Amino acid sequence: MMSQKEFLLSILREAKGDRNQPDLFESGRNLAAPAAVYTPFTFIDLFAGIGGFHIGLGCIGGRCLYSCEWDKHAQKTYKAWFGEVPVGDIREVDPKSIPDHDLLAAGFPCQPFSIAGVSKKKSLGREHGFKDKTQGTLFFHIASIIEVKRPPVVILENVKNLLSHDKKRTWQTIKATLEELDYVVFHKVIDASGWVPQHRERIFIVCFDKQVFGANPPFQFPDPPKSEQQKFRSILERKPDSKYTLSDHLWDYLQRYAESHKAKGNGFGFGLTDLDGISRTLSARYYKDGSEVLIPQKGNNPRRLTPREAARLMGFEDSLDIVVSDTQAYRQFGNAVVPKVVEAVGQQVVQVLKWQLQQRGNGCLLKRS
Repeated sequence: MMSQKEFLLSILREAKGDRNQPDLFESGRNLAAPAAVYTPFTFIDLFAGIGGFHIGLGCIGGRCLYSCEWDKHAQKTYKAWFGEVPVGDIREVDPKSIPDHDLLAAGFPCQPFSIAGVSKKKSLGREHGFKDKTQGTLFFHIASIIEVKRPPVVILENVKNLLSHDKKRTWQTIKATLEELDYVVFHKVIDASGWVPQHRERIFIVCFDKQVFGANPPFQFPDPPKSEQQKFRSILERKPDSKYTLSDHLWDYLQRYAESHKAKGNGFGFGLTDLDGISRTLSARYYKDGSEVLIPQKGNNPRRLTPREAARLMGFEDSLDIVVSDTQAYRQFGNAVVPKVVEAVGQQVVQVLKWQLQQRGNGCLLKRS
């Protein structure tokens, strides 16, 4: 955990404008060293994917103590970027084995919950409360870790449809579970188009332990940057390989598919991207035909994004090597969280940490009363 002395020193460095302080949390290739604001805190990275949370939180002073990701291809990328192989299946993790941390981050899959009557469970001597409502889902394992480790802050990310999934029961269960665990819950759907040239709406859920921050922590979600929106053409490679150009067969198929759905009044079809605008959402299925984000070419069929362009569209820097096949790269970037959005949300969390420091005088910043 972060001590009050360490945190105060970081604030003093900010006040002095000292941007060249050593990185105390260097690990692996240190891709996420703080560039502007040095605010030390520790975090764990669950359902880590390729490390969007790792990069975003690292940019504001976070040190990753533990990561968990079951996909072997994502593990390969994570190892190349951060110098560590994440632990595998979260269902096999003992929460007590996870190191203490200040912030838990997770971009978890959503699953429907089967909610049975609590009274019946009690009569059978079985678990009730969140353990009853979430048992068998991947979210259950997050909740169990939160219960055991009591991280002061939790940040979760998911698709926008989490709010309506399973007739809203999924979100209602998740929110109720976090509140049952004694956290204040904030949530907002954020479109990443303010940070990258892509329409990408995701829900961010930020939770604060009531015993640490009280019932009304002054948290607000970030607004998009006021700078001019990045144009899609800015992420394009100058000389992409011709293999990314659609074949006549595939291009004809996509056009016929779109026309058939248009005739039925449906909106399905390919997305030919405005180079001076933003693209549709990059999905994990992009490797199949690239239809949602196609790039027009004069005198030729449209083409797919290259894997490097897909990385740029998500906000991953060119210095990060792509160490997997094109198919796996498309899957990884389509499933990833945008690091710049994580950084923006994390900066707002840091403001609450500073506020909490000013409120308490017990010698430790993040400590229950």
